[in-house]
Amino acid sequence: MIGRGRRQSPECGVPLLPLPPLRYPRPFSTFPPVPPRSAPVMARAQGARGLLAAATLLGFLQASSSFELKDSSGKACIIADLTVAFSVEYKSNGQKEFANFFLPQNATVEPRSSCGKANTSHPLLVLGFGAGHSLSLNFTENADKYQVEELVFHYNLSDATLFHNSTTGDVKKASHKTTIEAHMGTKYRCISFKHINMKNVNITFSNVTLEAYLTNGTLSTNMTECAEDMGSTTAVVPTTPKQTTSQVPTTSPAPTASPPNPAVGKYNVTGVNGTCVLAYMGLQLNITYLKKDEKMGLDLLNFIPNNTAASGRCDNTSAFLNLTFEKTSVIFHFALNTSAEKFFLQGVSVSTTLPSEAKVPQFEASNNSMSELRATVGNSYKCSAEENLQVTDKALVNVFDVQIQVFKIDGDKFGAVEECQLDENNMLIPIIVGAALAGLVLIVLIAYLIGRKRSHAGYQTI
Repeated sequence: MIGRGRRQSPECGVPLLPLPPLRYPRPFSTFPPVPPRSAPVMARAQGARGLLAAATLLGFLQASSSFELKDSSGKACIIADLTVAFSVEYKSNGQKEFANFFLPQNATVEPRSSCGKANTSHPLLVLGFGAGHSLSLNFTENADKYQVEELVFHYNLSDATLFHNSTTGDVKKASHKTTIEAHMGTKYRCISFKHINMKNVNITFSNVTLEAYLTNGTLSTNMTECAEDMGSTTAVVPTTPKQTTSQVPTTSPAPTASPPNPAVGKYNVTGVNGTCVLAYMGLQLNITYLKKDEKMGLDLLNFIPNNTAASGRCDNTSAFLNLTFEKTSVIFHFALNTSAEKFFLQGVSVSTTLPSEAKVPQFEASNNSMSELRATVGNSYKCSAEENLQVTDKALVNVFDVQIQVFKIDGDKFGAVEECQLDENNMLIPIIVGAALAGLVLIVLIAYLIGRKRSHAGYQTI
């Protein structure tokens, strides 16, 4: 029997439950999820609970949605209960706008969802909603684990309910690899916020209970907890906690401590007119690679500032910052938008030597179509939260506590600060909590005064 709010796929031979009239995901503006291109923060449990409390007080947090996909015998193969918030950047009358909305509870499991077939196809859960929007979770298994290998979001810009006065009416696609994974025979559980950052799209998961490759049609009693819920002491992917590198072991020991955040270093590039790049940041390289035994490995490298060499060059419209640590080089390519008078990170190139267990030891990757770390010329871009810069589906460059300025720099000092959107949103938490508490006090006071007035009206003078 299907639980309340769950939907099934018609391709499995089981009819869908009757759906209520379509209610569109309620856009929100006062308390949006993290806008696109800001840092996906792997929130600590305490911070996430504070954010949840603030949102709940004001009633802006959407209830979780439950879904089931069943096979032809009527047995569930995927169960998902989750809250998903979307923030999409789009153009409206030539201006940048953000559409913020939740995955509605009346979203449906689309017919193209599949339980997968052994050795031929993997499980796929496709959730459709609104006027042609869909969120797809592509599952894979590797040894004793399963994971959401890729997240794909299709959104229809012609939907005026969400994308007001959109310049185009195209159906856009955004996709990203994820770190959502669990041991086989366990359910994945994550209360905290998990941000997936894509081009022009940011998706925020919370209150997630998820399991694929079900054997008995019900959620397992055993659970794999996400690293965000466990704080800084444990991690979902077992790694060897080293300052520089850590690889996924071939066996499956219990999770160990997460690698520490990298130390913040100061780097600069000098051109003919003085300093043209000034950067403070902690730098971490995250690479997934194929090992000789055909299993996947993870190489996590923290740059140590004292052992990192900085070089580069710049001209009137472009600048390069080259950071080299041991056998690893990361090159940041900044560009100038002359019409908007803004600088931004246009590209990142990575070159490193992987551990000896890698099937191909030498790794190189680049992405020259970015639009990150954007600020007005003469100002500096600053973000205290972690930002994940996707080079390829196998390589991420993570920056921490970044402050950067390119081109117009006065001596060796940063200009006026332009905060990233995530930092600005984090400042809203105490304001929201305070406003909610003040509202509650006011309501209680008004109710008391009204009640007192009515009690006096019930007596007559003798």
